[in-house]
Amino acid sequence: MTQDAWLTRHPYLSSVADFDAQVATAAAGIPSGRVNIPHWDEYIGDYRAGIPLLQSSHVAIDLEPAGAILLSLVENLASKPMPERLAGECRVLRTQLRGEKDATRRAVGWLLESEDFKPAHPGLLRYAGWTALTQFLSPLVDRFGSWREEEHWLRGYCPTCGSPPAMSQLVGVDPGRLRLLSCGCCGTRWRYRRIGCPFCESANDHRLSALAIEGEKYLRIDYCQSCRAYLKTYDGVGNENLFLADWTSVHLDIIAHDRGLKRLANSLYEL
Repeated sequence: MTQDAWLTRHPYLSSVADFDAQVATAAAGIPSGRVNIPHWDEYIGDYRAGIPLLQSSHVAIDLEPAGAILLSLVENLASKPMPERLAGECRVLRTQLRGEKDATRRAVGWLLESEDFKPAHPGLLRYAGWTALTQFLSPLVDRFGSWREEEHWLRGYCPTCGSPPAMSQLVGVDPGRLRLLSCGCCGTRWRYRRIGCPFCESANDHRLSALAIEGEKYLRIDYCQSCRAYLKTYDGVGNENLFLADWTSVHLDIIAHDRGLKRLANSLYEL
């Protein structure tokens, strides 16, 4: 399945796709800097204790370059033609990041829920900020994925940044089928137990349900009757970049909302 084919079937996603592509193009032209890779033996205790990498006090990840990427990205977007409302928000956010003391550092801290920052437009900052952070952290996420032992992190939050999962993926065939969770913020994917709610940790399979979506062969909504939280699930392999992109299944979020279900993961598309 290609993105063009997906948009032909779901034309209402075109405006989101256009904005996503515009931001990706702008971000690709910004130098990413070099993220420091920690000594993993200094982090292993926190890892096994369930402390996400970016929240560990035993490893220091310098995120200052990510703040510079964020400012450059917002400045770039503020100078580009786009819908007037978004253009206005970009200009306001640019002014805030330029004008307030330590604004880019505090903005990055706000994304990680470690700083008190009051963005003029939280949705736009969340989207642009995680775009910048994901670009900067990509080598670290890859190295972290190669290092960690998945069986020591069967937790319902991201081992890199601590965010709740936005999506899940089922891979393999029964009886050895695996379930992976996917962070909608930093892009980390990690293993989770096959049966269980990652939000309230209920393992009662009588309280866990799946909602099939008409016309969507590879996507469904898994939800917990105990906490009413849901997770969009990609059942397949080979099209991860498309089906785990979150924006490509925004219509599932609308369906879930209409059924009274709760999205507990951050959304980068609340613009």
